[in-house]
Amino acid sequence: MKSQEFAAKIYAPEIEPKIRHPRILETFDELDSGQVMELTNDHDPRPLRYQFMAERENQFEWEYLEEGPEQWRVAISKK
Repeated sequence: MKSQEFAAKIYAPEIEPKIRHPRILETFDELDSGQVMELTNDHDPRPLRYQFMAERENQFEWEYLEEGPEQWRVAISKK
């Protein structure tokens, strides 16, 4: 991925678990088409990716920027 500005950055471990996914999805929904958010987490956010696939089908692109073992970073682009 080329160097870019992120429209939003989320550090997931700081968000209370029960509202974590809703907050991330809400942030994504606020992006304009073509904007990208960065998600940083302390584990692979694969379950969140599956939720995006189910609830935001064909609306996003998911690209791992860093894949553990300590930290995962993902660029989530809005189509």
